[in-house]
Amino acid sequence: MGQHILAIDQGTTSSRSIIFSSKGSIEAIAQQEFSQKYPKDGWVEHDPEEIWESVISTLKEVFNKCSLAPSDIAAIGITNQRETTLVWDKNTGKTVYPAIVWQDRRTAQYCRDFSEDEPFVSYITETTGLLLDPYFSATKVAWILDNVEGAREKAENGDLLFGTVDTFLIWRLTGGESHKTDATNASRTMLFDINNQCWDEKLLSKFNIPSSMLPEVMDCADDFGVIKEDIIGRAIPIQGVAGDQQAALVGQACFEKGMAKSTYGTGCFMILNTGDKPLQSKNRLLTTVGYRLDGKTTYALEGSIFMAGATVQWLRDGLKLIDDAAETEALAQRARQDNGVFLVPAFTGLGAPYWDPDARGAILGLTRDTGISEIVAAGLQSVCYQTKDLQKAMESDGARPTTIRVDGGMSRNDWVMGFLSDILGAEVERPDITETTALGAAFLAGLQSGLFGSVDDLTQCWKSDSVFTPRLTKQERDAAYDGWKEAVARIRCS
Repeated sequence: MGQHILAIDQGTTSSRSIIFSSKGSIEAIAQQEFSQKYPKDGWVEHDPEEIWESVISTLKEVFNKCSLAPSDIAAIGITNQRETTLVWDKNTGKTVYPAIVWQDRRTAQYCRDFSEDEPFVSYITETTGLLLDPYFSATKVAWILDNVEGAREKAENGDLLFGTVDTFLIWRLTGGESHKTDATNASRTMLFDINNQCWDEKLLSKFNIPSSMLPEVMDCADDFGVIKEDIIGRAIPIQGVAGDQQAALVGQACFEKGMAKSTYGTGCFMILNTGDKPLQSKNRLLTTVGYRLDGKTTYALEGSIFMAGATVQWLRDGLKLIDDAAETEALAQRARQDNGVFLVPAFTGLGAPYWDPDARGAILGLTRDTGISEIVAAGLQSVCYQTKDLQKAMESDGARPTTIRVDGGMSRNDWVMGFLSDILGAEVERPDITETTALGAAFLAGLQSGLFGSVDDLTQCWKSDSVFTPRLTKQERDAAYDGWKEAVARIRCS
């Protein structure tokens, strides 16, 4: 058997394939970006075929970047952008509509209509741990069935399948033989009972979604099927799956209650391990499945921020203030930290703890002294302020993180991590390997394939690279955060 693991990391803006050794070190990476589509205000879509082609391309390319062959791979792990919704014809394999991305807000009115039924809204939170919001998959599936000609009839005839991106990839990679997902992805659909670990009939009925469309829900380390031999020249088992944020929790070895990770990718997601019992938030955070191993569920509290790396992309592609994200660190260093400029990146609404789908972005506090450096710094700081919002909400729920580990592309920016530590008033720890989302998928596949014996083995693989400690006084920190809260209050719509 091979001694390496191949992780497919299908993200919001790119797909990557990464080969890891049995020690957790990276052997090779292949990456391919794909296009984002914004057909209307608040709508975000992907071309499913473009997602599929980018995954296949990187699966083949990654072996050209190292001396390894498919025969060296023991198992494949998959991690993915969560909530993004695909519906396809099980007979042809073709999707009936573009992938509706997690950021998409087209069902905001749909959610507002449902919100008048307070007992049902409470039922959603008690059952799924989530809030009634366009973010999750349920209303996206319902929209497709209600708005795509013939989709409702096909679904009721049992001819359509639903899945988040992991399920779609598994189905395609196995040649349509496996229609499966894992408990973490299922927990993000707003259709899954996280207490009893099953699809919920009442929710399916309310959203008018046929149960025949749904995938089988597996543990995170499990047997999801075998990829077709003609894809990379060898049939390899898929043995680990988790949504990207939960995969990062595993990749950060946050296996103890109270440990938290904060991932800075397209969005920002802070997840706190709360142990074997779900903790219901009083501050509009999400209760979710952290991971499920050997049939045992570990729960987590999560705060979701829609715009993190996407804010930097906007500075680059929208305002054209920079040519490359790497320029932001030097620019931010030139700006005065207390310049009074705040960028609130509510381009598709605000996530936790506000959950305001109608809020829109703004830059406040501009003066004649404001330049590119100040606007770039404000964009970077907005990510840290939003993380502070999550930290405060978790503390109010009685679940203060004991350890904060960071990962994702922005975590490599020392200026951002230094300001994050300042504004949180806490130590921030960055691992040696910041590709922890893909690493988590690899860890899960390694557990199932036998390359790792237990989660203790995974903990031994985790290594610290840098620790950032606060430099601001409490007074300075509070003053800066008060400015942020005032800026947010100005752009709130609800």
